[in-house]
Amino acid sequence: MLTRRAGSTASGTLVKLFALLLALGLVAAACGGGGDDGGDEVAEDDGAAEPAPEDDGEPVMGGEVVYGLEAETNGGYCLPEAQLAISGIQVAKTLYDTLTAPNEAGELEPYLAESLEPNEDYTEWTITPREGVTFHDGTPLDAQIIADNINSWRGAYPARSPLLLLFVFQDIADVVTTPENTVVVTTKRPWVSFDWFLWGSSRVGIVGRAQLDADDTGCANNMIGTGPFMLENWTVNQELSAVKNPNYWQQDEAGNQLPYLDKVTYRPINEIAQRINALESGQLDMMHTSDTEQMADRLRPLAEAGDIENVESDAFGEVTYLMMNSSKPPFDNKNARLAVSHALDREFLKEVRGGGIGEIANDPFAEDVMGHLGDEAGFPEFDVAKAEEAAAAYEEETGSPLTFTYSFVSSESGNLSAQEIQTQMADAGIEMEIEPVGDQATAINTAIAGEFQMIGWRNHPGADPDTQYNWWYEGSPVNFGRIADPEINRLLDEGRTNPEGREEIYQDLSRRFAEEAYNLWLARTIWSVSHATDINGILGSTLPMGAGFPGLGTGHYVHGMWRAG
Repeated sequence: MLTRRAGSTASGTLVKLFALLLALGLVAAACGGGGDDGGDEVAEDDGAAEPAPEDDGEPVMGGEVVYGLEAETNGGYCLPEAQLAISGIQVAKTLYDTLTAPNEAGELEPYLAESLEPNEDYTEWTITPREGVTFHDGTPLDAQIIADNINSWRGAYPARSPLLLLFVFQDIADVVTTPENTVVVTTKRPWVSFDWFLWGSSRVGIVGRAQLDADDTGCANNMIGTGPFMLENWTVNQELSAVKNPNYWQQDEAGNQLPYLDKVTYRPINEIAQRINALESGQLDMMHTSDTEQMADRLRPLAEAGDIENVESDAFGEVTYLMMNSSKPPFDNKNARLAVSHALDREFLKEVRGGGIGEIANDPFAEDVMGHLGDEAGFPEFDVAKAEEAAAAYEEETGSPLTFTYSFVSSESGNLSAQEIQTQMADAGIEMEIEPVGDQATAINTAIAGEFQMIGWRNHPGADPDTQYNWWYEGSPVNFGRIADPEINRLLDEGRTNPEGREEIYQDLSRRFAEEAYNLWLARTIWSVSHATDINGILGSTLPMGAGFPGLGTGHYVHGMWRAG
């Protein structure tokens, strides 16, 4: 669902349970992330992407935008080594370009690359750089700098020491340049969707030589890309300002040089209420959030009053869920996982905590993504009798009643939702303890360390399903649920290497998740970009191949944004 909300009659409270779940952006694996006519009707929250509404007239050159982010990226923007959540991704889209990018239909096309061609068995990919592109420091984009960037991701470039990308790109065998100024990437086995990993949710932008070769501090802070804006100043935890790149390689359909704006300033404001206050008072021109409670209670009413406008999307979006640690009791036992899955009445939870609005998820893939099955996935339905039966089977097998601890980000809404989940578990004879763990960073560290039994989570934005490989493959450092399932490993390997029958392969993967109940899927995540009424072009036709990707969970491009005169 993609819709501009302005002058609408929509009301109600969105799914408050889902507002507490995490915005995970720690791992730099590839993941799956309009204009304005002032009066579009509200679309149903059904997960279907819609064309971006048209803008108010013709674009205007000049002007500035101040954008409120949900968090700071304290580790910096040395992209081979960076750990970017959505706020960092949004800044990266401003300063850097990726080799590929998805269009409005979610189809991947060359972007900073002029072309990208695989051989017949997908073990060799040839990348041709786009001509005439320069970095912010005036150095040219060529095959060698692209090859060095790719090598830096896989740990084969001496100046850089990637942490997580090392595992993402472990199937690369070699990267070489040719006299024809192309890059040839050879893989250890067929890699059908390798081109999606060159987008990487905009986490793998191509950095310039001076940044790539700098020391750790220089690489993190001296951002040099080919993107539409250039770094002007960055004061950590205060603001990052970027000014127009006068030599940007893109033009609009009328031949106007992009970007339209002269300057974009990002300000991290962690508290959503403060971010909205700043938008409402004019201290911010724009902000983003996935906090559906605030969307319903404040942002939508502000849009209905004509004070702001919203672009909301769950297209190609993440799934919110309860992640179980299947490497330790009790959830190393299938009956325990089935018991809690049957015990949770997700529809009732949505009613009592969210006004009945939102799309329940039954598999990890969004409607737009290969492998999505929805209700046909066979995810365990709410059934107290089956929950009691599975809990009894667990007790018979282990000699202990089913008890567990649920961890979540500390908040009033989180506590209320946890109490409702606790009540539903108790109705099925399952004892659940509640453990607020602090802020998002603490929750992420808890997951990395495996120090949880069940934890609230959000991840897996839509794209080619192979981009989820590292999240679920046995032994992967980012397989936080510690899933060790030979069948899931097999399906992930087949989906990566086999160009035929991939839809069926990933449908089987959805079915396997439902059968084993490794995660308790909750709902599709909605992202909102709220902004002043004179801002246009958030999802305009600014890509060489047309309009931009509507998946706001991976941020949005800024070079097509403009302010009405």
